[in-house]
Amino acid sequence: MGTPTRYDFDTVIDRRGTWCVQWDGVADRFGVDGLLPFTISDMDFETAPEVLSALRARLDHGVLGYTTWQQDDFLSAVAHWYETRYGTGIDTGRLVYGPSVLSQLSQLLQMWTAEGEGVVVHTPTYDGFRKAILGLGRDLRGVPVGDAGALERELARADAKVLVLCSPHNPTGRVWTEAELREMAALARRYGVAVISDEIHADFVHDGYVHVPYARVADDGNGDGGGARDGRWAVITSASKSFNFPALTGSYGIVGHPADRVEYLRRMETAEGLASPAVLSLTAHIAAYREGAGWLDAVRAYVTGNLAMVGERLNAAFPELAWEPPQAGYLAWIDLRPLGVDDEALQRVLIEREKVAIMPGSVYGAPGFLRLNVGCARSKAEAGVSALVRGLAAVRG
Repeated sequence: MGTPTRYDFDTVIDRRGTWCVQWDGVADRFGVDGLLPFTISDMDFETAPEVLSALRARLDHGVLGYTTWQQDDFLSAVAHWYETRYGTGIDTGRLVYGPSVLSQLSQLLQMWTAEGEGVVVHTPTYDGFRKAILGLGRDLRGVPVGDAGALERELARADAKVLVLCSPHNPTGRVWTEAELREMAALARRYGVAVISDEIHADFVHDGYVHVPYARVADDGNGDGGGARDGRWAVITSASKSFNFPALTGSYGIVGHPADRVEYLRRMETAEGLASPAVLSLTAHIAAYREGAGWLDAVRAYVTGNLAMVGERLNAAFPELAWEPPQAGYLAWIDLRPLGVDDEALQRVLIEREKVAIMPGSVYGAPGFLRLNVGCARSKAEAGVSALVRGLAAVRG
């Protein structure tokens, strides 16, 4: 897939000094300033020009007062995106809003679980999930990605209350098939477990794979619009990941059961005091979903090239890795265990000698892995892989 020339992803944009977590905050996690970062999952690219144009027009209006998300421009844009991108119709009466996906997750966990009860996740696990679940005093229970037997055993436990599904999966980039999702939905209904599906990486599924929204399978054949037989479920997501505007905040969800939707909104509007969303986030979502598909396809194609480069360089240097690009996303999840390297020694070399910051797998409960963010200009991605190859060679002796 070629990248349209009207979008420039090769030009490096200097993000230093912009309060950027990935660049300016690198010392917070790695203890050293000035490292070349391949860390937190945002991209170094400008967002879509269509989004920037809409934001400028909104700012030109000049009034930034309280606003509402419960209006047709936003609701119809979300419905349009699901219909045109995924061939899935959604009931906009099920939509909710929140400041972030993790905020939505926290609210839903507080609605559907009590302290000490079990929350099931796939391992390796996005660290934001771990922090939210453990921070609320819930019992985090991990099952390996792809192990259906282990998943059923955990869901069958009497105090298992929620399955937190990451779809596509972070950090592995795994895209769940429709059959897998239907099986998970059936298991959840069988054992009375609610499902929260985080689909923030959905728009970045690569060619050859298809994202299936959980909303399509959640009501599987019952047709009663989220009634008791369907069980409790919610989708939480945002355009901010795929269109690269997380600093605007803002996310939305689809809540299956009407009573759960009412309770969620009550909590957000009263206990959290979040009745009015960020108007620029709404503006960005509407523009992205109505006008940004071309940019998204272009940036995804560019990232595909970055990931292919990672594979070529890694496998040429270390054929035993046999590394393959992820099915979704711009995060290269790399299994280094065939090389038998020491994780701490590798991090020391990468930080002290190579001056790069790459997320260790231990952050996600997976020692022996690395997560390399290549949502960036090709030249930066090449520099990161070169540093990694040199670092690996050094620790192997």
